[in-house]
Amino acid sequence: MTRAAEASIDLQALQYNLQRVRESAKNSRVISVIKANGYGHGMLRVASALSSSDAFAVAKIEEALTLRQAGFTQPVLLLEGFTDADELALLAQHAIEAVVHHQYQIDLLEKASLPSKIKIWLKIDTGMHRLGIDLDDVTVSFKRLQDCENVVAEITLMTHFANADDHNDSRTSTQLKRFNSTIQEIDAPCSLANSAAILKYDESHAEWVRPGIMLYGVSPFIKGLAAEEGLKPVMTLHSKLIAINHYKKGNALGYGGSWHCPDDMPVGVVAIGYGDGYPRAARAGTPVLINGQRVPLIGRVSMDMICVDLRSQPSAAIGDRAVLWGEGLPVEEIAECAHTIPYELLCRVTERVRITEVE
Repeated sequence: MTRAAEASIDLQALQYNLQRVRESAKNSRVISVIKANGYGHGMLRVASALSSSDAFAVAKIEEALTLRQAGFTQPVLLLEGFTDADELALLAQHAIEAVVHHQYQIDLLEKASLPSKIKIWLKIDTGMHRLGIDLDDVTVSFKRLQDCENVVAEITLMTHFANADDHNDSRTSTQLKRFNSTIQEIDAPCSLANSAAILKYDESHAEWVRPGIMLYGVSPFIKGLAAEEGLKPVMTLHSKLIAINHYKKGNALGYGGSWHCPDDMPVGVVAIGYGDGYPRAARAGTPVLINGQRVPLIGRVSMDMICVDLRSQPSAAIGDRAVLWGEGLPVEEIAECAHTIPYELLCRVTERVRITEVE
C-alpha cells in the first residue's frame, strides 16, 4: 500500500512568485536560488518551472553538474565557490560560474591551467562575517582577478545581508553603505538583494537580484506570511486520517503519556511524522487542516504518526485529507509552532514522502 504522506508542488505558483520578483525588481536580472534540492521541492523540477530565470545559483558543485547533465544551459553560479584545482577544472569544463570569497581561491586561479576562462563573482564581507573578502582587501583582490588569465573580464561584485528579514533592524542599511563606499572606484555589475531585500530595499536591487525563499511562496520576514507579500505557497504537505479512536477523560496519549484527554473525545491519527519531515518539536495545539478545518495537534509527534483533537470535527472520517502546511495553512505558522524557520521544514521533507506536481 502506498504511504499517504504526499507533497504537492504547485509549478504555477513557482512561476507566479518569480514574476513577483520581476515586478519588485524591474530593472534587475534574476538569479534564482535552487540549492538544497530546490529548498526541498526538487531541484530539476524547480529549474524547469523557473526556466525563464536569467541564471541559477546552487551551493555544491554536484548540484551545478546535475543541472548541466540535465541539459540546462543557463548560467549556473556556485555560491560557495571552489576549494581546489580539480574543482576549478570542472567549473571551466562545464561553464559554471563561481563565487570567490577568500584569498586562497585567487591563488588557485592564478596558478591553474584551465581549458577556458571562468566567470567570477567577488563576494565582499560587509557585515555577515561568514564568507567574503575583507573590505580593506577588495580593491587589490578585484585587480588580481582582472589580471588573471583564467578569469572572464567582467567580474560581478556581491555581498549578502545578515538581517534583511527583520523590518526593525538597521544593519542592512549599514551593510549597503559599506558596500557602496567600498566599490565606488570600481566599475562592475553588482548583486546584493536576497528575497527580503528584493521586497524591502529597492536601493539594493542593482544589476542582479538573488531570490530564494520567496520563490517557494514563503515570506522572507520574521513573523511574516506569504500572503502579505503577494506570494503563493508552492509546497502543500498532506496526508490522511488512518484511524479515529474514542478515549475517556484522563486517558494519556502517545509516547510518554504527556497529553491527557480533558473529556471523553474522538482522536484522529494522521499518517505523518518526523520520519517524513514533520517536526518532532511541533507543540500541542499546532494546527492541522482536516477537510479544510483547523484541529489541534495533541501528544508527541511520532516517527510515522501524529494525533489530532477531533472534538470540533465530529463528522471526520477515516481517509479524510489532512494538510500539514501549504494551501490554507501557512508553513510560517507551523515553523513558529515548532520553534524553527520555514526553510528548515521545507528542506527536511524526506524521500519517503511522495511528490506530485500540480500544473
